[in-house]
Amino acid sequence: MAATRLIALHLNKGKTLAQCLAARVNYAQNPDKTEQGSLVSSYACDPRTAAEEFLLSKREYDQKNPKGKSFHGRDVIAYQIRQSFKPGEVSAEEANRIGYELAMSVTKGKYAFTVATHTDRAHIHNHILYNSTRIDGNGKYKDFWRSGLALQKTSDLICLQHGLSVIKPLPYHLRQKRTTYPRGVSFREQIRADMNRFLLRNPSGMDELLQMFKEAGYECKSGKHPAVRRGDQKRYIRFSSLGEDYSEAKLAARMSGDGSSKDRKSRNHKKNRTDKPFDLLIDIQQKLRSGKGAGYERWATKFNIKQMAQVLLYLQENNIRDYDTLVMISDESSGNYRELSGQIRSLESRLTEISELKKQILGYAKTREIYSEYRKHGYSKRFFEEHREELTIHKAAKEYFDQHGIRKLPKIKDLNQEYGELLQQKKELYTQYRKTKEESRQLQLARRNVDTFLGLDQNESQKKEQVKEQ
Repeated sequence: MAATRLIALHLNKGKTLAQCLAARVNYAQNPDKTEQGSLVSSYACDPRTAAEEFLLSKREYDQKNPKGKSFHGRDVIAYQIRQSFKPGEVSAEEANRIGYELAMSVTKGKYAFTVATHTDRAHIHNHILYNSTRIDGNGKYKDFWRSGLALQKTSDLICLQHGLSVIKPLPYHLRQKRTTYPRGVSFREQIRADMNRFLLRNPSGMDELLQMFKEAGYECKSGKHPAVRRGDQKRYIRFSSLGEDYSEAKLAARMSGDGSSKDRKSRNHKKNRTDKPFDLLIDIQQKLRSGKGAGYERWATKFNIKQMAQVLLYLQENNIRDYDTLVMISDESSGNYRELSGQIRSLESRLTEISELKKQILGYAKTREIYSEYRKHGYSKRFFEEHREELTIHKAAKEYFDQHGIRKLPKIKDLNQEYGELLQQKKELYTQYRKTKEESRQLQLARRNVDTFLGLDQNESQKKEQVKEQ
């Protein structure tokens, strides 16, 4: 991918605004560096008069905003993006097109810009210069927090769509020890995901498995009940508490190759789906780069390149580099989402029960005296007709209490307190629910796209068709 950097340009001491703009534009468009100007493109301005046109927009802004028309040394007069490409991977013409696409994505067509591609060094690089004042003179470009990261991500996405390579991952022993997971993934889910990833490397026994956890940044306890914890955990978590498949006996069987038929079937199934272990990032990168060769157009008509580029960035950001880890995390995220959904439904059911119970208690209390009078009148039909509504409410409340086995009515104050506590729990769960729902959606989308991209879903559909035919 291209390395990008956003630079805010200010007034230089002792120089006018016009002089500073001219100096920046002239440096970027140096004929000796841009193949005599053939590698310069622009938007909403002429490259030859870009500095003057930038200045005109600023003067128009000054007329519309007289209070802020004076420029000081701290004021930003323009922004520059430096975009450098891997040597030998891209032509100068393509680099200029990529730079133009990046500039348009950043400015949204509201700011004039020029793109100058330099070829005077081993690595081709772009100097993208865009005005800090809008074309219509009605506003200024507002930089934002972490804009550099957003710019790099946008640049990466565009480069991937053009079939450029991703940054080569470091060897395992040089990678960051701590694996990064999407928000909302619990400690136990993280340990299970890491456990399955380590088991794929076929450790010889528990000691080697624990050593893998140590290399990944865990603190470990060996002995009768192996346990691990991360730096931000308070307590150690035993392997046996992770589930039946993670007991000491099951782990020993899996490491020795004597697992159950179910385990072997599961491993064989995964092996058939992936054929061989692969790094998702590298595999996807190679497919995207196939755009340089024959047959790419036929493949591209069946898949959305932009969507796959976004998936690749998502996998990078969450350090998901193999298919089994993607499956594990997506399944656990879906399970977490379903569990939260069940908890919220349970809370909502109880909140409904409390609301109905309060309604019946209040109705019962308000009509108690009327019912006592009704009894005193010997259940008179005339009295009933005169107080039909109140007596009906009272009867309905008594039937409700009988149906739910309520012998002693709770206090309204206690019900209100319980309702408030449950409502707060629901609010807190909803915050986690929304995050988990979005993370689960992204993981499932990434998994489906990877299946389609690598042809795994096609294999599955073929198997289903074969079963139907049989």
